[in-house]
Amino acid sequence: MKGAVFYAPGDVRLEEVPEPTPGPGKVKLRIRNCSTCGTDVKIFKNGHPNMSPPQVMGHEIAGEVVEVGPDVAGWQPSDRVQVIAAIPCGRCDECTRGRMTVCPNQTSMGYQYPGGFAEYMVVPSAVLAVDGLNRIPDNLGFDEASVAEPLACVLNGQELARVGEGDDVIVVGSGPIGCLHVRLARSRGARRVFLADLNRERLQMAADLVKPDATICSGETDIVGAVNDLTDGRGVDVAITAAAAGVTQEQALQYAARQGRISFFGGLPKDNSVIACDSNLVHYRELTIVGANGSSPQHNKEALRLISTGGVPVSDLITHRLPLESVLDALQIVAAGEAIKVTIEP
Repeated sequence: MKGAVFYAPGDVRLEEVPEPTPGPGKVKLRIRNCSTCGTDVKIFKNGHPNMSPPQVMGHEIAGEVVEVGPDVAGWQPSDRVQVIAAIPCGRCDECTRGRMTVCPNQTSMGYQYPGGFAEYMVVPSAVLAVDGLNRIPDNLGFDEASVAEPLACVLNGQELARVGEGDDVIVVGSGPIGCLHVRLARSRGARRVFLADLNRERLQMAADLVKPDATICSGETDIVGAVNDLTDGRGVDVAITAAAAGVTQEQALQYAARQGRISFFGGLPKDNSVIACDSNLVHYRELTIVGANGSSPQHNKEALRLISTGGVPVSDLITHRLPLESVLDALQIVAAGEAIKVTIEP
């Protein structure tokens, strides 16, 4: 079968790889959709310390069960499923306390285990052990189900930032994650949701789809002043920085309202991860700063529910559909910011 295999930074090859067979406690899938994200581009360019090369990439996975290994109950061929990407161990102190997103023993699809940029894939027993294989609701396509994984991450971030009724929210970064943040904030009852980005064209492309209450092109205007203008000087209740730039985090401290919450959702480059923090702003305004790291199996289930009930529509965010043979083209499209969501359809 064909698979997109990571060998080293800048070296990803679409090539023939052995078709897998499910062993005990495992399930074999035919991949129907595996969507791409900015993390795939980072891995392609820079690698990742958790990668086990040569490795088939791809972690936003939806497919159809074609074979069930020994000692597997509850699954059968033709079942339509979505797979978690981040796999907690389920046994450590953090997992047993319900903090699966920060499991220190976490492994991931497409990193330690072969991923979904292939025709077939085996779901490891570690996924089934934490209830991480999810049935796709009948009213959803495989393409929509593949977006459940990034939505699960967004859901975790907004739960930590306590996005809720009546909030004014700004999302900085208008990629697919930013678009999902806008829609989820609305579904959680936010009063107004603003969207900001450095790039005018990318911002407009996203705004045409998710219709924020206002947009701010931070490449053309002072974002702090623009937020203050939109909120009559009060600032926003929640700032979500979904961009890998330290300046966005520093600016969020300046335009957050009193008792505002700031989500450092986008991670920063490891060689430039230190920002300037005016701690007096945090102190006197009683600000809360939270991180957000991936999602839990339960977040994935809730994401599927939100998509299937229409709480967070995703089908229109998929702007490009490409065959497996074009997976390297897909990564270039994502890197260039020419799409919202690109999905691979083997």
